[in-house]
Parts: sequence; structure tokens; C-alpha cells
Amino acid sequence: MIKKGIIRGLIPLVIMTIISAVLKFQGVAEGQVRGTFVAGLISTTVVATSVLYEVEEWSLTKQSAAHFVAMLATVYPLLLISGWFELNGPADYLKILGYFILTGAVLWTIAYLIFGIIVPKIKK
Repeated sequence: MIKKGIIRGLIPLVIMTIISAVLKFQGVAEGQVRGTFVAGLISTTVVATSVLYEVEEWSLTKQSAAHFVAMLATVYPLLLISGWFELNGPADYLKILGYFILTGAVLWTIAYLIFGIIVPKIKK
């Protein structure tokens, strides 16, 4: 499973790193280059940790909780260093945490509807 996660994660990492390097070579603003690279790191972690949903011995709740903890430990800090948000005090960090949780809940719900309800109905 770890090998599968690494392989999945390497694909967006390589693609986004190449795009970031091309942007830097073209003289694009440093903030945009960094933002592109951070987006690649976020994509990498999301894709790599998707293997958690393939642990058949775990309930969906346990899979989701493990994925949330992994995202909290990786994506949230990446959001903080991305330069996409102003960080002037504790309220800003909490606001970004709120965005993180809300976005994650929406994406989890959409994925559940598609892969937990729609796809199984189509397969029947």
C-alpha cells in the first residue's frame, strides 16, 4: 500500500514540479511559481493518501478520520506557507483552518455521493 501511495503521489509531484520550473525559467513572478509548486505538493499528498480508502479492514469512518489527520498534518501547513492567505494573527490561522475543514467536507461529500452511491448503482 505504501508503494502504491508513493507511485500515485509522484505523478502530480513530477508534473507540477516541471511546470513550476518552466514558470521560473520564463521569469514568472516568484509567488506564482511557489503557488504552483505548493499546489503540486497538496495534490501529491491528497492523491498519495487516497490509498487509505482501500484498507478494506477499516470502516469508512476510520478511513476518513485517518485521511483527515493526514491532510491536517500536510495540507493545512502547506496552505499556511503557500502565500495565498494573509497571516497577521491567530484569527487568520483559524480562518484558514475553517476553509480547510469546509473544503474537505464538501469534497468528501461529493466523493461519497459519486463513489459510494452513484457508481455502485451504475454497476448494478
